[in-house]
Amino acid sequence: MTVSYQYEVASSTSGGFTRLLFMWRGSLYKLIYRELLLFIVAFGLLSTAYRNLFTEPQKRLFEKVVVYCEMFIAFIPLSFVLGFYVAYVAGRWWQQYMAIPWPDKVMHSLALYIGGNDIQGRMIRRTLMRYLNLSLILVLRSISSAVKRRFPTMDHLVEAGFMTRQELEMFQAVPNMEFNTYWIPCTWFIALLKDTKKSNRIVDSQGLKIIVEEFNEFRSKCGLLWSYDWISIPLVYTQVVTLATYSFFLAALVGRQYVDETTSQQKKQFQMEVDIYIPLFTILQFFFYMGLLKVAEQLINPFGDDDEDFELNWLIDRHTKVSYLGVDTLMSRYPPLVKDKYFDDINLILPYTGAAFAYKKKTYRGSVHNMQVPEDQQSMFLPEISEEEEDDRDSSSKRGSSPKKTSSFTNLMNAVSPPAGQVVRGLVSIIVEMWKQIFNRQK
Repeated sequence: MTVSYQYEVASSTSGGFTRLLFMWRGSLYKLIYRELLLFIVAFGLLSTAYRNLFTEPQKRLFEKVVVYCEMFIAFIPLSFVLGFYVAYVAGRWWQQYMAIPWPDKVMHSLALYIGGNDIQGRMIRRTLMRYLNLSLILVLRSISSAVKRRFPTMDHLVEAGFMTRQELEMFQAVPNMEFNTYWIPCTWFIALLKDTKKSNRIVDSQGLKIIVEEFNEFRSKCGLLWSYDWISIPLVYTQVVTLATYSFFLAALVGRQYVDETTSQQKKQFQMEVDIYIPLFTILQFFFYMGLLKVAEQLINPFGDDDEDFELNWLIDRHTKVSYLGVDTLMSRYPPLVKDKYFDDINLILPYTGAAFAYKKKTYRGSVHNMQVPEDQQSMFLPEISEEEEDDRDSSSKRGSSPKKTSSFTNLMNAVSPPAGQVVRGLVSIIVEMWKQIFNRQK
């Protein structure tokens, strides 16, 4: 089952992310501690050999190798390759979870459109849901090691109650040497549904259509799960990422060693005394890069036994129990129809606890809800469109851009409140007429 820590990070101010650093299950430390110990031991042995075992010629040769590895380690584009790969794998991981079918929609449709609380009606609904869940189990047996361990043979499905002995014989009678036959119970589902329609257990043809549509969605997701297991991420891409990561740290194993003398002035400049015996920043790089690689290894197949893999056996138990409850037990058990607590209230006031009172907020009504418009600008009026049209006709018969000023003056006056606007508009009209006469005389 995936490791859930949502409650720990519900508040970003309570140190939730800091507490996550001390978790072990599903943690970075659990993923890489073996490789990290191996790297530190190898680094220490190589450093000890250089300091105490190598002869002077061997030391000079080792120093040249150190400089060579340090110079060319930056040529490995590890950040780009790892980042893109992990992003792709994480997206595929979530898509595979979304491909897992849930029988709830089919369950509610069967409960609604296939009536009857007699033995026959109950048997039909329960059998239909059993066929549906059986198809999912057959798919999961072929792609999940955890489900395969639970049902190693088809006889275990009979023993667990997902199949009858006669159904198993019919299943095995179908030629299945060339392909996976997880879809055979789906054909039984359709055949039983057709007989149910013929016996008038389903009286609504639209209801039959809805049931088949929900069934087709369930069936298509079963096929999608199988396709995800069949078509993997190209092996070449996975090999490139793995080789890049391990090559980087093999080069770092030598290139990050402390040496007494070196011809590399750059390495002398950045050599720090505190990093002689413990390659602190190299270990941090190991955490980051090797951690990303291990994340990809864990998410690339979520149907295995890792901490972040899907708990498919729990999902099988949940689907089976919920299916039988939904189409049988709970069909005839529902609360009586009563008036709710607020039946006669118009303005509801809902209660809060003292712990939740701080979460009650005022309703958001819009960014300009509290904007105040001056009272002298709240009067409604009809703008004088006719004057603008006359000005437009006059402007089209004369040259220049001067008439456009009249239109802009008029538009400006339309924005002024009517009491003051009428006076100002009259003055502007007189000025405009005087300006026109002067202009005509000059012309």
